[in-house]
Amino acid sequence: MTSTVSVPLRAPRKGVPLQRDLELTDGDFARIRDLIGQCAGIVLADHKRDMVYSRIGRRVRQRGLTRFGDYLLELESRIGGPEWEAFTNALTTNLTSFFREAHHFPLLVEHFRGRGGPARVWSAGASTGEEPYSIAMALVESMGEGADIQVLATDIDTEALQRARRGIYSLEQVRRQLDEQRIRRFFLKGSGRRAGFVRVRPELAARVRFEPLNLVRGDWSTAQYFDAIFCRNVMIYFDKATQARILERFAPLLKHDGLLFVGHSESFSHISDRFRLRGQTVYIKA
Repeated sequence: MTSTVSVPLRAPRKGVPLQRDLELTDGDFARIRDLIGQCAGIVLADHKRDMVYSRIGRRVRQRGLTRFGDYLLELESRIGGPEWEAFTNALTTNLTSFFREAHHFPLLVEHFRGRGGPARVWSAGASTGEEPYSIAMALVESMGEGADIQVLATDIDTEALQRARRGIYSLEQVRRQLDEQRIRRFFLKGSGRRAGFVRVRPELAARVRFEPLNLVRGDWSTAQYFDAIFCRNVMIYFDKATQARILERFAPLLKHDGLLFVGHSESFSHISDRFRLRGQTVYIKA
């Protein structure tokens, strides 16, 4: 699930209290926690209060309002309206990078070694696109340009998905995360006004399909059978009951030997009996 990381409030100088133009009451915070929990299954801990103030406060100001309570009334009066999308986007955290948790990709490549059939992988929590593009790159490198490779990339954050579809990243970011060989093979460097940026090559982008999806309340009917599912650092935002329900829905969508890749801090061995641990943060169907 991931999300664009918002700019935090500027820290005050030592001894100077933080100045705020809006008041976030305990009741407002409780309502926001309830709404995002019902809408997206996200659990907001108490220590997220400053983050909520910063991100939802920005929406309050953009709507020309002066109180969180007025914004929440507007939100609740139009259930499912356009502002719900903005509200959800604001509370989604997009922290990702190319080939993040790198130990997963050799396991993915090994899974397809020697197979002649198509490769179908789901990136559930695709954020701004680095994960699904990394999956596609790894499979093209190992299976060849002519291989039938398709990656379904979904996320609840529609703004992040727009950035992912564009496939444009700063050259500085890409150079920190990828070697020059991969950059030359899979990206086009910008020039003129676009200098300092790169774009994913069309032939790689064509292997990735981006779709909005709410894992908790969304319609999974467009999903198919997958050789592997990446759902990394997404479940940490859900309670255990929600995690168990999502795992139950993942299981029938994985092929009999399919792999489920999860985040470094996630463990589901005691949550669901549908999967068993195969390796470091990698599960296989039980």
